[in-house]
Amino acid sequence: MAKVMRKVRTGSVVRTKQDKTAIVEMVWKQRNRLYRKQVRRIARFYVHDPENQCRLGDVVRIEETRPISKTKHWRLMEILERRQVVDVRPIELESDVEPVVSPPEPVDEAELDDDSAVAEDESEDSGDSSGNSLEEETGEDNGEEKE
Repeated sequence: MAKVMRKVRTGSVVRTKQDKTAIVEMVWKQRNRLYRKQVRRIARFYVHDPENQCRLGDVVRIEETRPISKTKHWRLMEILERRQVVDVRPIELESDVEPVVSPPEPVDEAELDDDSAVAEDESEDSGDSSGNSLEEETGEDNGEEKE
């Protein structure tokens, strides 16, 4: 392919797990013709990175080239901007946090006695109206005769 006709794209690196390969993502917005709503479009390119220079989040310029493998058809031209990524382990984060435990609130015994007395009164009232009144309502005593 002639160098004049090669496509050049700019995108951000989203994955660098493979050896000598980086995955670059290019994002743009397109408007739907019928509904006029903007749609986010994403193109992913497998890029040949022979020296493993790319890091996650870098903004890079890539160029179309001959097929290097089944999926790699792009090569890294230059790194435009480095992304600063902080490497922090979860253990370090947990050690910085101090657990905050609040002491239990003191409770008056007098208040507990009043509350329990009110609860007992309510349970007695509800027991009279809805107690075991099945026999009284139906008039049956489940096969037992009363004398």
